[in-house]
Amino acid sequence: MLHIDQLTLQLPYYRRWWQRDWATCFENISLTILPGEVHAIVGASGAGKSLLAYTILGLLPEGAKTNGQLFFQSEPLTPARQQRLRGRELALIPQSLNALDPLARSQRQVSWAALRAGQPKATAWQSAHQALTHYQLDEHAQRAFPHELSGGMARRVLTAMAHVSHANLIIADEPSVGLDPQQRDRVLMALKALADQGKAVILITHDLRHALPIADNVTIMRQGLCVETTTTAAFQGHGDALHSGYAKALWHALPDNAFTSPIIMNALEEPSVA
Repeated sequence: MLHIDQLTLQLPYYRRWWQRDWATCFENISLTILPGEVHAIVGASGAGKSLLAYTILGLLPEGAKTNGQLFFQSEPLTPARQQRLRGRELALIPQSLNALDPLARSQRQVSWAALRAGQPKATAWQSAHQALTHYQLDEHAQRAFPHELSGGMARRVLTAMAHVSHANLIIADEPSVGLDPQQRDRVLMALKALADQGKAVILITHDLRHALPIADNVTIMRQGLCVETTTTAAFQGHGDALHSGYAKALWHALPDNAFTSPIIMNALEEPSVA
């Protein structure tokens, strides 16, 4: 579905008003995301996770420099193709709930997404209703404005917008932030259901613990580097199947595991790229 080959992103900044320099946001990232897969990209804030998502979708600011290659469904994902497929074959569930129009009701917003995806106007409204109902949002929620929704409901509206696009690749950026456990699990299971339909789902999160139950594969990022990519089966026991010290540290740092193991401090001193 999606193949990333040695992708590097640099963004410009100015040391002085006349002197431009480049900050490397992530470097030499290589990944393959398959149909029917939930691939979790895990890392702390600043690791480059969200910028990787924006690079895939072609949503970078003017002046950004990229090296490497992107392929979607075996064809190069050029800027022109990104623009053509965004909102149709490629969909983003953004982290910020501010992505919702504060002046539009839920069903209206989802119907707009259906229209952008190429659905006829005559069917877009009904498609929006069906998608919102699918995500257990009742008639009241479908008529509500964003400020009238809980965080979990608002995230399900965003998920419904991706659903009606019929996208084959869906990127969810920190979809569980700020949610109570029940709402978080509902949103994550909605992503898993999309993968079960044959879509490729990239789950961007800082929370390894909650990604593991739904993910098939996990990529650990740190300071713009891909530390390790492995299956979720590697995260068990003492983490002996993990290759990098940093991935082992994240695993041991979970409350259900050692939590205070000395391996944590050793691994956090320097990045370890595998």
